[in-house]
Amino acid sequence: MCGIVGAIGERNVADVLIEGLRRLEYRGYDSAGLAVVHEGDILRERESGKVQALADASQHVHGHTGIAHTRWATHGAPTQDNAHPHRSGDIAVVHNGIIENYESLRERLQAEGFVFSSQTDTEVVPHLIQSELRKNPDFMAAVKAAVAQLHGAFALGIIRANEPDRLLAVRQGSPLVVGIGIGENFISSDQLALLPVTNRFIYLEEGDFIEVAAKQITIWDGQGVVTQRPVVELDATLHASSKAGYKHYMLKEIYEQPQAIVRTLAGRVSHGRVAVDAFGPQAAELLKKAKHIQILACGTSYHAGFVAKYWFEAIAGVSCHVEVASEFRYRTTVLPADTLLVTISQSGETADTLAALREVKSRALGSLCICNVPTSTLVRESDLAFITHAGPEIGVASTKAFTTQLVALMLLVLAAGRQQGTLSAEREQTIVTQLQGIPALVEQVLAMDPAIERIADEFAEKHHTLFLGRGAQYPVAMEGALKLKEISYIHAEAYPAGELKHGPLALVDHDMPVVAVAPKNDLIDKLKSNLQEVRARAGVLYVFADHNADVREEPGIKVFSMPTVADEVAPILYTVPLQLLSYHVAITKGTDVDQPRNLAKSVTVE
Repeated sequence: MCGIVGAIGERNVADVLIEGLRRLEYRGYDSAGLAVVHEGDILRERESGKVQALADASQHVHGHTGIAHTRWATHGAPTQDNAHPHRSGDIAVVHNGIIENYESLRERLQAEGFVFSSQTDTEVVPHLIQSELRKNPDFMAAVKAAVAQLHGAFALGIIRANEPDRLLAVRQGSPLVVGIGIGENFISSDQLALLPVTNRFIYLEEGDFIEVAAKQITIWDGQGVVTQRPVVELDATLHASSKAGYKHYMLKEIYEQPQAIVRTLAGRVSHGRVAVDAFGPQAAELLKKAKHIQILACGTSYHAGFVAKYWFEAIAGVSCHVEVASEFRYRTTVLPADTLLVTISQSGETADTLAALREVKSRALGSLCICNVPTSTLVRESDLAFITHAGPEIGVASTKAFTTQLVALMLLVLAAGRQQGTLSAEREQTIVTQLQGIPALVEQVLAMDPAIERIADEFAEKHHTLFLGRGAQYPVAMEGALKLKEISYIHAEAYPAGELKHGPLALVDHDMPVVAVAPKNDLIDKLKSNLQEVRARAGVLYVFADHNADVREEPGIKVFSMPTVADEVAPILYTVPLQLLSYHVAITKGTDVDQPRNLAKSVTVE
């Protein structure tokens, strides 16, 4: 989950590296460092903390070839000694991923006389390259021999002091992209880091090994054969990442949701019908044959899949199972015949989701991913892909990615229902119309922001919060609890409201806020009874309720009046006030909203 940047050219690349790290800081912000080749030596600067500390400390660093890194700690505390780049003699390395066999390699290298100065798994890599250089002085041969001994998922950027015109890199299980400039070239974990210097990119494939020079790029595939990868030219205006006047990226992204939903629907629906081919040219056939849907995802994307389970079975009449990818991949699984595998990921680089896809897709009828990044590994390795068009999401706590995933999943449900013959044209048209009305309803909910902000102080000194929902609103409650714990550090958990009396009610007292989502549907009366159970135990309730649901405000019950929305699409709308609540509670507590402690945006390691 770290971020890598590398550059080689005629100008001083230190500023390019620092700006790239600023744009990658969402991937990790425990520490940062850079190294450049300068007059036959390597100048290195590393700092714990955020990229600004590195920028302040590295103004003296100049060179035409360099690598840089922003870290999310896995092995070793976030200290200066553990920060990348790591060195061994004239070799410097940056690394994203995990070297699984680092302990045995470390022991062997220590026996050879190498001295380690960090607790990281990464430091074995430069020492291992030096070890191979003792056997063969050829830089590339030594790197290839060293990489062949590494087990795990990783991306590497490597420089050598006495070969200033070469930057070597490897992609094995972690994302890596090459940026093509004029008289200069670049590498990075994410094209976002390189948009200030180029909009032309090569997306490396699994096992690729590359040599980057200022005017040339050579790629070897996993079998060691020189190969060509297509060059993709991006419209940089579609990848803007400024805060646009908002105090935080998260708040900006919450407010971008109406437009993001419009973009996700654009070209995918027409005259009340879903364009099935929006999911790919084989989508109609696969959806017709599918007898079961298996959804795999992690975190927020898992919650989106959980909502879709209700939709698949209630609307399309297709059985559906959703599971956390990190659990699914490590247990013995049995897929029903004719299962369509659906994976969900904002970044398309989520390590556990990718591994689960690779593990199971050969046993499935086909694989389809829902993703926000069209150039991602998940998109490339799936049979079918649906791009959500949420736009760049920089805040670690996902917001617009989640609501656009829900929209995409509803479109998939409608497409499946039509192909299965279980959904009438009339109902499909009704739900499509409901989806098209969601952006305007989200605007109405965003207008509630000042009222939600006013209650944030009431959570500031709390240590626990309970979120409640019923039916498809239960995963919405799960997502609300996740948002609160991610950015405010308040312990929060979600329960189906009907489960209160089976244990969680024991936790309820005046010091534990209870947040509930209450659209007007067939379960509203049962939910009201559950809320009375809370109130009878002196619990303080915050209820986001349809204004026609007759949930009345009284002492101990604060009610926020929500616009009426059809039950099928209500989970999309009811997510938004929970995002705003979490945001304002975090502001009140003074936490870092966009970069909460211990977390990173794109989880590219196990």
